[in-house]
Amino acid sequence: MPEGKHFYEFGPFRLDPAERLLLRDGKAVSLTPKAFDTLLLLVENSGHLLKKDELMQRVWPETFVEEVNLAQNISAIRRALDDKNGGAHYVETVAKGGYRFTAETRKIVRESPRLGDQTPDPTTVPVPEPVRRRWSIAWLAVTASATILVIAAALFLIPRAVKFRAKATSAIPGAPSIHSIAVLPLVNLSSDPAQEYFSDGLTDELITKLAKIGSFQVISRTSVVGYKHSVKKVPEIGEELHVDSIVEGTIERVSNHVRIRVQLIRTSTDQHLWAESYDRELKDVLQLESDVAHEIAQQIGHVASEQPGRLARERPVSTEAHENYLKGRYRWNQRTESGLRAGIEHFQKAIELQPTYAQPYAGLADCYIMLANWGFMPGGEAYPKAEQAARKALEIDDQLAEAHTSLAYATFLYDWDWDGAEKKFRRAIELNPNYATTHHFYSIYLMAAGRQAEAQSEIKRAQELDPLSLIINSVVGWIYYEGRQYDQAIQQCEKTVEMDPSYAPALLDLGTIYLRTGKYEKAIAQFERARTVVGDKGVVLSYLAQARSLAGDKAEAQKILLRLERPSTPLFVSAWDFALIHLAFGDKEKALSFLEKAVDQHVGWVVRLGVDPALDSLRTEPRFRALQRRIRSPQTN
Repeated sequence: MPEGKHFYEFGPFRLDPAERLLLRDGKAVSLTPKAFDTLLLLVENSGHLLKKDELMQRVWPETFVEEVNLAQNISAIRRALDDKNGGAHYVETVAKGGYRFTAETRKIVRESPRLGDQTPDPTTVPVPEPVRRRWSIAWLAVTASATILVIAAALFLIPRAVKFRAKATSAIPGAPSIHSIAVLPLVNLSSDPAQEYFSDGLTDELITKLAKIGSFQVISRTSVVGYKHSVKKVPEIGEELHVDSIVEGTIERVSNHVRIRVQLIRTSTDQHLWAESYDRELKDVLQLESDVAHEIAQQIGHVASEQPGRLARERPVSTEAHENYLKGRYRWNQRTESGLRAGIEHFQKAIELQPTYAQPYAGLADCYIMLANWGFMPGGEAYPKAEQAARKALEIDDQLAEAHTSLAYATFLYDWDWDGAEKKFRRAIELNPNYATTHHFYSIYLMAAGRQAEAQSEIKRAQELDPLSLIINSVVGWIYYEGRQYDQAIQQCEKTVEMDPSYAPALLDLGTIYLRTGKYEKAIAQFERARTVVGDKGVVLSYLAQARSLAGDKAEAQKILLRLERPSTPLFVSAWDFALIHLAFGDKEKALSFLEKAVDQHVGWVVRLGVDPALDSLRTEPRFRALQRRIRSPQTN
């Protein structure tokens, strides 16, 4: 019997792979294509663990996506199955980062295949029906007349200095202005599935260039990549991303030629505002990205006058170097030790391939910063490497917002140069106001400086630019916590955990809030959940020792402390963590001694001395005030 002529039953559900249908009591249940693919893999492997990496590789073959997309699929599946607890009913989150389908499942083979059932051609990449329908309307005139191609070719021959000389005006006279935009992943029309990565890379570069040349809000890549092959309608996507316009399109690579078709759509009305087709040789692809970005910006009336010169200075980048850069950013955004170290390898490979490529140096700096911030590497080792990489990036391109951001964050955390860091953050925002990471890092600076209202404003700006970013959503809650707005902090952290129940930073933040508000058992539960995800990392065990001690279980807390002091395997634990543990034991003298050591070692989080609720009992101590003066804290009295 041909493969696919079967279905699965579990509970009231029937899953039909051939028809790509999920039925509940005979009624269809809505799932996006990728959520369906994820569910099918889980059901086919019912009772067995599927690792996150394996799921992502099989659901998004030849494509690099953020882990948040898998988490969104799992959440969608749980909602569809009414599995809200995320427990053992249907989909179980398994320790060490995987999922298991736990329901009793029956595979039923059809007695005879229905007439017309066919196995789909694996080389065919389907265009989602809503996209196909919109394109059939928008491109009717294009396919009806070859004259348009002639005109397009003529326009291409116009010198760019003339084409982009003046600030554009809206192409739709009298239409409401556009202030925010999301670029959906370009649909790969090539017969080769391996070209998925090429289409994803062009989508990413188009987002980057639009963010630099326009004065409108551009949604970050991590929040749009989940809409790859989505069947959702434009108004629905616009509402979810809070944007008033969307760019969607297709890309086809044949031999050494690339064809891109893009269109601009108003989300509130699903109105097509503009469409264009571009045919270029592969060697011109970087120029193609710039041209498409400029065309879009012109159509909505936002083009910065200095950008043509800026883009002219950009150096050509090899495909392999660019690919390694994108892989590095993907791994960096995971915020795990293995992800950060893999990110470093990819960035170093990109630099090896092209030493004059500035972006990988900025990525390298960000990886070292995160390794130090998350307790995976001593700050005295990591932050200087970050500064060196960021400065190298700026030597190559002093207009690179990413590098200014990295350098600002590193000099703030390591050199305690508060004024200098703020100037660098502001310069980065001036260069690219749509770079969500700048607003994210700057919000932490403002939080540490005691400027709570400004910190909340910046992190919410980052959230607007990247609404589905797990780390940004987590930091929103963290800033509420540092500002002692505990109810808001708990609510936000719970939302982030709901986005991905295995996201350790949000689990640790939620546990910390419970810890400081006296809800010790709840805190322990969150820390144990984080422990099952990432293992016995120093920072997780540190939180557990604090929680056990404050909950009255001094013996267990002491065991954890002894393990951290004399680990049987290499385990980095910062002096900052030891200070918090001893403070939980009630030993202020030891806590202060470790804080002094943390300052000596330039542990990054000493910048929080003036604001962290965990340290409130030390604020009147002369030694504590001396530490604040050493780091030049704005809260020093």
